[in-house]
Amino acid sequence: MISNYGKGITFILFATFFLAVMDGLSRHLAQNYNVLVINMIRAWFFAFIVIGLALRRKGRLREVLSTPQPLLQVTRGILLITAICSGVYSFTKLGLVLTHSLMACYPLIVVSLSGPILNEKVGRSKWLAVLAGFSGVLIILNPFSINLTFTSLIPILTAISFSLYTILTRKASKKDGAETSFFWASLISGAVMSIIGPFYYEPIFFSDWDLLFFLCCAGIAGHFLLTKAYEIAEASSLQPYTYFQLLFASIIGVAIFEDTLSISIFAGGIIIILSGIFVSWKKE
Repeated sequence: MISNYGKGITFILFATFFLAVMDGLSRHLAQNYNVLVINMIRAWFFAFIVIGLALRRKGRLREVLSTPQPLLQVTRGILLITAICSGVYSFTKLGLVLTHSLMACYPLIVVSLSGPILNEKVGRSKWLAVLAGFSGVLIILNPFSINLTFTSLIPILTAISFSLYTILTRKASKKDGAETSFFWASLISGAVMSIIGPFYYEPIFFSDWDLLFFLCCAGIAGHFLLTKAYEIAEASSLQPYTYFQLLFASIIGVAIFEDTLSISIFAGGIIIILSGIFVSWKKE
């Protein structure tokens, strides 16, 4: 289990880097194109790649499609594309730094749900850490400020969606391999966006297709590594390392998009991160 835990950390670190790069490219493109159009093309790309890989070997497509829990896999796909679309929309309205600072609460949500859904042990000290982490969310949101709007709550909704996706990914790994789970998530995401996206279609300039291609590649790498990590290690033990996505995304946001790192965002983010680290150190 030690070696698996180490591999899980490695997969998580690389996953957070690729996902942060994907988020930066998503924000850049979403400033010029509809969020649903960008994510429709990305979802198609994901689905095309996984189907193409499955077709390389005879019988492989049927093998990766085979699952004893199709409803669970369909739900994962819907939750994933919901989190992606709402997250990218939030990038354009709130910026990478603020969005990711609020979304950083998702590992704490995972920990709180890992008990009832995954039957992983979550003791009193971990629950206290979760509550402390959410106090950090309140500091960032500052509910007493007149600037609090529904838009500022979108990252929280994104975090909830992604938390449920993460939990169900871990649950699915008990019966399905990482390739099957990744295949289903990509396939369902593509199907959902194929229904919604065409209503908002607008042409992508030729000069932006290379960025969209790199976005898709970074997304595939990040989500596959994330799926693989939760297959080999406990969800609750890996959560603190997902905070590296906040670090990578903040660097991109400040350096490239000139996002503001306010005192409340910094203080609230630190509380959330420390709470998550405490959770990982506690055995119960």
